[in-house]
Amino acid sequence: MSIEQGIVFAVLGITLAMFVWNRVRFDVVAMLALLAVAITGLVPTEELFAGFGHPAVITVAAVLVISQGLVNGGVVDNFARLLGKIGHRPTLQVLTLTGVVALCSGFINNVGALALLMPVAIWMSREAGRSPSLLLMPLAFGSLLGGTMTLIGTPPNIIIASYREGGTFGLFDFAPVGVAVTLAGIAFITLIGWRLTPRREERSANSKLFSVGEYVTELRIPEDSSHAGSTLHSLITGAGEEPDIVVLALIRGDKRQAVPSTYKIMREGDVLLVEADTESLQTFLDKTGLELAHQAIDEKETENDSEKTADGSSSGIVSEDSLEDDNKSTVRIAKGEFHLVEAVIAPESSLVGQTANRLQLRERYRINIVAVARLGVRLKRRLGDIRFNAGDILLVQGFEDSLGGTLAELGCLPLAERGLRLGSPRNTAMAFGIFLASIVAIVSGLLSAPVALVAGAVAMVLVKLLSAAEAYKSIDWSVVVLLAAMIPVGQAMETTGGAGLIATQMLVLGENLSVASILAMILVATTLLSNVVNNAAAAIVVAPIALSLASELQVSADAVLMAVAVGASCAFLTPIGHQSNALVMEPGGYEFGDYWRLGLPLTLVVTVVAVPVIMLVWT
Repeated sequence: MSIEQGIVFAVLGITLAMFVWNRVRFDVVAMLALLAVAITGLVPTEELFAGFGHPAVITVAAVLVISQGLVNGGVVDNFARLLGKIGHRPTLQVLTLTGVVALCSGFINNVGALALLMPVAIWMSREAGRSPSLLLMPLAFGSLLGGTMTLIGTPPNIIIASYREGGTFGLFDFAPVGVAVTLAGIAFITLIGWRLTPRREERSANSKLFSVGEYVTELRIPEDSSHAGSTLHSLITGAGEEPDIVVLALIRGDKRQAVPSTYKIMREGDVLLVEADTESLQTFLDKTGLELAHQAIDEKETENDSEKTADGSSSGIVSEDSLEDDNKSTVRIAKGEFHLVEAVIAPESSLVGQTANRLQLRERYRINIVAVARLGVRLKRRLGDIRFNAGDILLVQGFEDSLGGTLAELGCLPLAERGLRLGSPRNTAMAFGIFLASIVAIVSGLLSAPVALVAGAVAMVLVKLLSAAEAYKSIDWSVVVLLAAMIPVGQAMETTGGAGLIATQMLVLGENLSVASILAMILVATTLLSNVVNNAAAAIVVAPIALSLASELQVSADAVLMAVAVGASCAFLTPIGHQSNALVMEPGGYEFGDYWRLGLPLTLVVTVVAVPVIMLVWT
């Protein structure tokens, strides 16, 4: 082994170890690897940043923009709308959900497809009286399977296509293997697999994770209170150590203000609608001198108020919890003013690692974090000091007309039942037409995939399906940086002969293996790697090795590349293998070890189906 090979192996080994360690962002790790091969002279300076202009990187960015355009146009939501009509049978629900998400994932970003259908799956579970754990893991795995069907279905496919000698793969060249794997996977999940998912019956599917009503109370500013004329901020901080309460609304006479500013001046007789546990509430009352605002509302008044607010035509106040328990404080919430919604923090959210106090969510975004749940349990710590993790479920209060946009900006996905954002027929037709035109241009050979997809992305901006700002925001820049940085690193392994050296050692170990066994070995090795590192990085690392092995064995290079592509896309064994797996972990109540129960047999099904089809089509 030469010095250059030793260096490139050391760089790759440390890089993979840091990917698995997961304490530093994967895009930062990739840039460190790029700098390492630059400093050691393994990659010439003029080629160091060529990855940022690589066609695969441009294609990934364009696909993400087009995906957002299709979402804004309502194309995917039109599919999702039909899901509410399929009934409550679990087998039919699993089949429909995994089928729709797989179809969508073949043409748009698979995480985006999952994000759109995950709230639908949770709603279907609650309507059927079952735990969401039965549907969410099959949904996530369906999104991964669907990505194998086309060139643009997932970044690993785009990366693999760039390694093909004599030209790239076409848009549907992945379809023979991808469709076979997807159909087999969906059939297995539908008939057997969903029964292997863990039952999380300790939390009833019809019950809420957050029982807000039990903690909502009305407090009155009494006459002659020292807090009259002071700000809400001074009221809260004046209680000494900041109490663990959330002010949901301020009621002054006939006026109600949701999410009041902390600089709002209090007056005598003001009523604060607060959320707090019993202990925190009692401590707050003792230190501030506020009083409980018990209000006796007769049944007739409650019914009249309910009728007024049913259609949003009145700002009357409805006593919700007192209808169930007369001993509870009256809860007065103006229905048209604000909204409570459960949302999950996505892995790339700006909230990860931050606290509500540090981000000043109330002042900057006019929202309250009412409660936080982690691993299926509501956290009882002080809300303002909780450091958010990816996968945490938040109960968020905000204005109904802006809450959806705010959650999207913060990188959170709503989980509660939602109205589907159906675009106008004109926008839907326009979005689908632009996408279809790009596909036709690629298939006909009129334009290359990067050019056709970039043209489609620009067209969607020009017709205002999304703004330029939305287009930039829709691009997952961490993935772009990862690909751009790792491509030169992967090429360094090939140019130094490191890939050939590994292939030679693999030949020694499997010199008597058949071609089918070699393909299975490559596929399984890539799958195992993609379960602990980013799947695009796994494809970049394994592809050069697979090509060297194919050269030594005189096996079709296309066949081994297809094996790498399938293996990189089928990370079913861990929640860290793919963002889709991580997104469903908290809403489904899954633990780290739950994934292999369905993921291991599904991996075997994929391997058994993929290898013969690869040999039939590509050897």
